[in-house]
Amino acid sequence: MTRPGRVADGWLLADILRDPAGSAALDPAGWTALLAIARAEQLIGSLAYRLDGLAMPGAAARILADARAAAEQGRIAALWEAEMARRALAPLGCAVVLLKGTAFVAAGLAAGVGRSIGDLDILVPRAAIDDVEAALLAAGWEWVKPDPYDDAYYRRWMHELPPLIHRDRDRMIDVHHTILPLTARITPDAPGLIAASIPLDKGLHVLNPNDMLVHAAAHLFADGDLAGGMRNLWDVHRLIEEFGTGGLADRAAHHGLSREVARAVRLSAALFGEARASSAVDRLYLRRLVARDGWGRPARPLTRLGFYARAHWLRMPPLMLARHLWTKWRKGGLPG
Repeated sequence: MTRPGRVADGWLLADILRDPAGSAALDPAGWTALLAIARAEQLIGSLAYRLDGLAMPGAAARILADARAAAEQGRIAALWEAEMARRALAPLGCAVVLLKGTAFVAAGLAAGVGRSIGDLDILVPRAAIDDVEAALLAAGWEWVKPDPYDDAYYRRWMHELPPLIHRDRDRMIDVHHTILPLTARITPDAPGLIAASIPLDKGLHVLNPNDMLVHAAAHLFADGDLAGGMRNLWDVHRLIEEFGTGGLADRAAHHGLSREVARAVRLSAALFGEARASSAVDRLYLRRLVARDGWGRPARPLTRLGFYARAHWLRMPPLMLARHLWTKWRKGGLPG
């Protein structure tokens, strides 16, 4: 059930994802807020599958039916992009590990049901990165970042190549060689991620479930500003529901991400389970995660700004950060 007396924010979406039957108590304004927030948080497809078969207003039913259809189309497109990348990279003989949403749907996981999927994300051995780049360029992918500074920054400091887009299909691919920027204070075991990955058909792999959780936590708490955080924590919640947490603490420690993984487990339980945040720090994270108004617009700008600054602080040392932000500002805008 939704929490009484609460102004509509991301908690409304979390409550209904946790307990779909609670949607029966929504009035028209509540449905408007729920759908707007779900769309803004890229959880409209997940919500649509959670509410499938329940009674609801006709307009909401049509919107959610469209969302299920869009999610299915997105699933098909994501799998096709994965296959196109596999074909392009097969001659190299290196491991190609699918990440994030594409991995979930390729492996048939509960986390993939209704999952919004954007770019294709893959992880390859760092030693193979030049060959992977050349193979993708030969197969029709092109650079998105024309700026020489951005290109050099990605190649020297980031955990991935500059993004590529296919010239015919207009679909992007992010090619990772690890899961955190090289400037980050934490260095996960990227070869270990690949070595422990699970093979699928035709040479593609996915991370094992514990490493999927580690990756989600790393992306959310050791690198990002929590944008899209509700979707990431829904991934965490669904993965834990399906696989549990056996061995997770040891795997997180191996990658140097114990604190981040523990926070992901706690906050996913606070949002989508029955737990409540017990610390002031966790409550601050939750305040940022649910920062939407009843129209799905970003709310709590100061909280958002604080986490934006934190994200850049985590990505690089202070002097490098200052130089990077100064360079980006001179070129016409701060990095996202």
